[in-house]
Amino acid sequence: QVQLVESGGGLVQPGGSLRLSCSASGFTFSAYTMKWYRQAPGKERELVAFMSSTGERINYAGSVKGRFTISRDNAKSTVYLQMNSLKPEDTAVYYCNTFVMLSGVGRDYWGQGTQVTVSS
Repeated sequence: QVQLVESGGGLVQPGGSLRLSCSASGFTFSAYTMKWYRQAPGKERELVAFMSSTGERINYAGSVKGRFTISRDNAKSTVYLQMNSLKPEDTAVYYCNTFVMLSGVGRDYWGQGTQVTVSS
């Protein structure tokens, strides 16, 4: 079955950096777009960044552009989110996401999330 497992969250001071990882299994990772979302308390889940299967298409939310970098290692079935110059407003649970077609049925899959807290 499809599994997405995030790691790398934690507590960091403003201006600091973190790298999130999402390890995927159960599907052909190299064939699918991967996305990072986040959800802050009391707010809707928002798309942070996505990267196409080949890495040719990348996009970021305006609030993180220039500070966050998404990357992927298809050999390791892992997608990363490098987060620099972190701000308190980046505090949220970060989720890995993909939409996968299996046996003719497509659906969204989510990881369990990893907490990122930016605070002094």
